[in-house]
Amino acid sequence: MSDRKEEHLEIAATRDVRSRHTTGLERYALVPCALPEMALADVSLDTSFLWHALGAPLLISAMTGGTSRAADLNRRLARAAQTLGLAMGLGSQRVALDDPSQMASFQVRDLAPDVLLFANLGAVQLNYGMSVDDCRRAVEAVGANALVLHLNALQEVIQPGGDTDFSGLLARIEALCRRMEYPVIVKEVGWGITGATARRLQDAGVAAIDVAGSGGTSWSRVEGYRLASEREREIASAFDDWGLPTAQSLVQVRDACPDLPLIASGGIGSGVDVAKCLALGASLVGMARPLLLAALDSEEALLQSLEVILRQLAIAMFCTGARTVDDLAPERIYSRSAADGS
Repeated sequence: MSDRKEEHLEIAATRDVRSRHTTGLERYALVPCALPEMALADVSLDTSFLWHALGAPLLISAMTGGTSRAADLNRRLARAAQTLGLAMGLGSQRVALDDPSQMASFQVRDLAPDVLLFANLGAVQLNYGMSVDDCRRAVEAVGANALVLHLNALQEVIQPGGDTDFSGLLARIEALCRRMEYPVIVKEVGWGITGATARRLQDAGVAAIDVAGSGGTSWSRVEGYRLASEREREIASAFDDWGLPTAQSLVQVRDACPDLPLIASGGIGSGVDVAKCLALGASLVGMARPLLLAALDSEEALLQSLEVILRQLAIAMFCTGARTVDDLAPERIYSRSAADGS
């Protein structure tokens, strides 16, 4: 499994793995305020998520773990999260449950004592023997604040030897939510969650949902590069544009679950995208591949990339008259198609 993690990391860093369609965020625009009646310095990015204070509503999304290179990357990401007061998600820790010696590649709490940190496991593993104790161990071994269960049905189907039995999974997620002492967050891995599915997850007791829509990294494309036969690659290629775009997924889930904390991720490319997601109903916005590429370059490049994104977000807030993150409400965004009558 460590070899597979290294392959994933290399492919994500060097190949064209982006979804064949967009996030849908380009269909929305922020409402400009020509007279904001404040100084740029008055804008505050401070916020909170799951009762944890943050310096900005940005999540360094789950990326990697389980290899020596992944350990170095996670530590770079953690230092940046600590410096800027951001949340951070770890990559899937299943490899460390199978081989406890790999857990060290996920351990970053010594570098990021104040960070809102998410442990991460594949939800489908609940159908393959993963227990509540395993989930608890994944959280406690890294000192995380919450557990993310990721949903990746398409990836598992395409991946050689994938785990493809998702039957009865909702009931197991519900049982886990009842027994876990930590918040359980459910996320997709890049194909989006519908409003109907989100409502079922909310009823099951999840603390938050990450919609992780399409428009960013496509894991069917990542797995396609790993396939050995032309037949398998042909099957996988039909799903290059699969998924619910991030904006559409976010709007659906917010409408279905108006009070549930939401994370928006999937193809987020700038601080303006972050502002749009917040105005559409997200509480936190996640980014992965752009930060992975920066972190692979250097820690300085990572910090610079994050600072650019946060500066863009602050400017977008200032130019819409939003003094705080909570001020980025639905009235500060509009649909371009509705505005032009199309």
